[in-house]
Amino acid sequence: MSDLFDDPREGENAPEFSVTELSGAIKKMIEGEFSHVRIKGEIGRVSFPRSGHVYLDLKDDRSVIAGVMWKGVAARVQTRPEEGMEVVATGRLTTFPGQSKYQLVIEDLKPAGMGALMAMLEKRKAMLQAEGLFDPTRKQPIPYLPEVIGVVTSPSGAVIRDILHRLRDRFPRKVLIWPVAVQGDRCASEVARAIKGFNQLTPGGALPRPDLLIVARGGGSIEDLWGFNEEVVARAAAASDIPLISAVGHETDTTLIDFVSDKRAPTPTAAAELAVPVRMELMAWVDQQNARLSRALSQGITQRGQRLRDLSRALPRAEVLLEGPRQRLDVLGDRLPQALIRGVQSRKVHLSEVKGGLRPVNLTRRIEAEKRQLSSLTPRLGGALSRDVKQRRDSFDRLAKRLSDAGQRQVDSWQQQLENMDRLRETLGYKATLQRGYAVVRTEGSVVTSQNTASAAPHLEIEFADGRVVVATEANPSATGRGSHPEATPPETIPATKPAAKPATKPKVKPSGDKPEQGSLF
Repeated sequence: MSDLFDDPREGENAPEFSVTELSGAIKKMIEGEFSHVRIKGEIGRVSFPRSGHVYLDLKDDRSVIAGVMWKGVAARVQTRPEEGMEVVATGRLTTFPGQSKYQLVIEDLKPAGMGALMAMLEKRKAMLQAEGLFDPTRKQPIPYLPEVIGVVTSPSGAVIRDILHRLRDRFPRKVLIWPVAVQGDRCASEVARAIKGFNQLTPGGALPRPDLLIVARGGGSIEDLWGFNEEVVARAAAASDIPLISAVGHETDTTLIDFVSDKRAPTPTAAAELAVPVRMELMAWVDQQNARLSRALSQGITQRGQRLRDLSRALPRAEVLLEGPRQRLDVLGDRLPQALIRGVQSRKVHLSEVKGGLRPVNLTRRIEAEKRQLSSLTPRLGGALSRDVKQRRDSFDRLAKRLSDAGQRQVDSWQQQLENMDRLRETLGYKATLQRGYAVVRTEGSVVTSQNTASAAPHLEIEFADGRVVVATEANPSATGRGSHPEATPPETIPATKPAAKPATKPKVKPSGDKPEQGSLF
């Protein structure tokens, strides 16, 4: 009996598996043994396809295991996987039969301790610094006295009370509060949305747009402040058109938003002090400036009065200044009568000389000379006018001929187009089709397109290229005199454009019993 069960050759009685069966068995075994595991390692290759899933490799110094994070988990996980980050991944092991490999389906991903967080923070800081987000030249100045201040913080903490109390003591201003979560998974997204929301407000609208933003939070551990180290928060603060003061944590706490903000405050209370001046100090300074202005005006008036008096003592008296002009006026007054007499006499002599040149004889000679010159110019003027008229007439004749030729060419072109369109009309009409041997069948003015219509019609009218013929049908044999009468009259012919040809011959009637049979065109 033992010979019946002994294998003649080793392995011949081993069960056979299909590839799918073996892959399924391996999958069940791995998922059963490693249903839920936590793996610590360094992230290697990371891929972010359009599907939203995340594919990565977890490795140590000797081995590598593939990992996949589905879209829903990737959106929920707080830590974004980056190459070189040391993490602790929680999930389940499974296989991927399509490539004969096993992989870890990640359900949670966290940095592996404080060192991993700081390494990731330094890497993110270096990336933003390389993009120029920390450049001091891009930072905006803080307004001296903003009308509206926007505060991004938790509405239930002590931070907002400290800020409002400090603003009330220093210089009361309008404050808009955008409540956000200041720690946890929702912190980064809500803070980024708050900064963008304040920037999207319309200046002068129903809800006023702030002139200054304060992002504030109390102290805490690095894990509590981690939301302000997220890249989305840093980029939102850097893109803000409104000047922004960061006041996150205590003086020793530093986050990424502190580097990209326009001003960093060590505490939320210090942020309120940076936002507005002290009202009483400002009023005292204004009073001091007013007193200094009054003293400066008084001193200026006094100095200018003294200067005016000094200058007036150096000026000569008015009587001394007028002595010379008065003496010159007396001398010129004495010389004026004689000067007037001499002027009148010189003008009389000049008038006499001009009068001698205007004698009648001289005027006559001058008129005669002008007439002779005019007579010599008259023939030349007539010839010039004749030549100008002739040139203009020739120019008008040439333009008229060109216009006539152009009009004739346009008329010929239109006539040629009309003839072409007429030929096209004749070609596209059904008359040309009749010339090729076709015919049009009508009954009572309607065109017949089917045998049933033709059989039911009382008579048919057939149009050929040279005329029309009326024939009878089986429904009305008497239409052309056919049917039971052996001597049928020929069908009526209606001429079209030419006289009708020979009358249609009477169709032959085949005998069938005692009654002749009517012929049919169909």
